Amino acid sequence: MKSILLIGLGRFGKHIALELNKLGHEVMAVDENEERVNSVLQYVTNAQIGDSTSKSFLESLGIKSFDACIVTIGDNFQSSLETASLLKELGAKKVIARASRGVQEKFLLRNGADEVVYPEKQLAAWTAIRCTSDHILDYIELDDGYSIFEVAIPEEWYNKTIGQLDIRKKYGINILGVRDLGKLNMNVTADTLLDTESSVLVLGEQKAIQKCFKL
Repeated sequence: MKSILLIGLGRFGKHIALELNKLGHEVMAVDENEERVNSVLQYVTNAQIGDSTSKSFLESLGIKSFDACIVTIGDNFQSSLETASLLKELGAKKVIARASRGVQEKFLLRNGADEVVYPEKQLAAWTAIRCTSDHILDYIELDDGYSIFEVAIPEEWYNKTIGQLDIRKKYGINILGVRDLGKLNMNVTADTLLDTESSVLVLGEQKAIQKCFKL
């Protein structure tokens, strides 16, 4: 369990609060808007109404005591930038900030943020890739070249073992897991058999995965 400071309780911030609550973390939620603060009270450990660009207000929260500070202010980039900078100045262990444009990402990284999340860009990439094929069930981009895909297996793979397919040698792709009847098995071997209902979790270069699965 970790202690998280969450600043900004718009739609994105509220969803983060919900997920952190499911994971069992302690969350201090902050927003200037009382209605937004009230909307997350059942999901967080504590909440404060206040201005995150005020150094004295942030100091009162005890920034150094949090394992991570997440800034999800989406409607005022100046406030987001000032908040990230102040958090780092006050000794925050880790600052994660939201960006909505590429130029914002660069400014945030230069001014206090250790990591930047870009939900609009990430969702756009996921949607574009997901819509290119009915066989893609899920997708995670790891960096500019490598990704993890969950893909329904092609017909020619039915009732074959992972060893028989040997896609690691042919395409440089690793099979991380196999999902059968909704259950994911990460303990795969060369003898793991694939059936008509299987999907596979694969890791590799995006171009190689697209070539292998004809995406």
